[in-house]
Amino acid sequence: MLDLRQLRYFVAVAETEHVGRAAEALHISQSPLSRQIAQLEKQLGLVLFERSQQRIRLTSDGRVFLSEARALLRHADRLENLGRRLGRGEEGGLCIGYVGDAMHTGVLPGALRTLQEERPGIHVALYSLSAAEQFEGLRQRSLDIALVQEPPARDDPDLLAAPLLEDPLLLALPEHHPLAAQAELAPGDLDGQAWIAVENSQDPAWRDAFLASCVASGFAPDIRLDAAEPLTALGLVASGLGLALIQKSMVRGTTDGVAVRELPWHKASVHLWAAWHAIDLRPVVASFRETVLAAAALD
Repeated sequence: MLDLRQLRYFVAVAETEHVGRAAEALHISQSPLSRQIAQLEKQLGLVLFERSQQRIRLTSDGRVFLSEARALLRHADRLENLGRRLGRGEEGGLCIGYVGDAMHTGVLPGALRTLQEERPGIHVALYSLSAAEQFEGLRQRSLDIALVQEPPARDDPDLLAAPLLEDPLLLALPEHHPLAAQAELAPGDLDGQAWIAVENSQDPAWRDAFLASCVASGFAPDIRLDAAEPLTALGLVASGLGLALIQKSMVRGTTDGVAVRELPWHKASVHLWAAWHAIDLRPVVASFRETVLAAAALD
């Protein structure tokens, strides 16, 4: 049986790639730490590290094992916390994975507000993770619900999902830009204009996808800047540095220095889905899921 302490030691060494620094962080000496790692390798029949005089590195097997070890330790920590809360007579907490759009659109804050009104004492842990990490968290039961831009595969044996919203993209442009005086814009008006592209950390090919969608609509953007998220892009637009496509939910209010126009001929949206494990272990999980779905339906 795996020893959780040894797994924590392994993760510490793997993340620092240095036994000395890992031992210092763990508040133990190097020799016992090295022995624990060696015992773990012997028990597994697996070489986890490549060792040299200069450094220690994970093997390819070690990298795979590290991913699973982290997931197991997260679940063990959550299980311990759940047990303590149940021991105090509480109903347990919730672990929620999300992408930035779940916050920007107000879906997650709204659902959390309702949750706190209905169960004021409940503990909630939020984890900003990629979709792949959230799906793995659901399978490992270290997450209760995932809020992602794309659902799991339809034939996934473990996970279920439901759409929450479709957030259309609008054109944001500096309020003093010549195009801001036009009530309606044609694709040719945007051709060659300076643009700010909003990154999609969930999609490695986001830039190609953005360019392809623009060309398909009839214009070629001159991308001058990349913004890590929509609020940054809006700030750059307000500073007169270019045009950007921003979700409707982000521009509901008035942003100083920014004009907003709909582009009926550019059919692009940001989607948000809720995903969860097919087997509910606790009533509070099912209840919160229904809260999220209901809040999205009202929105």
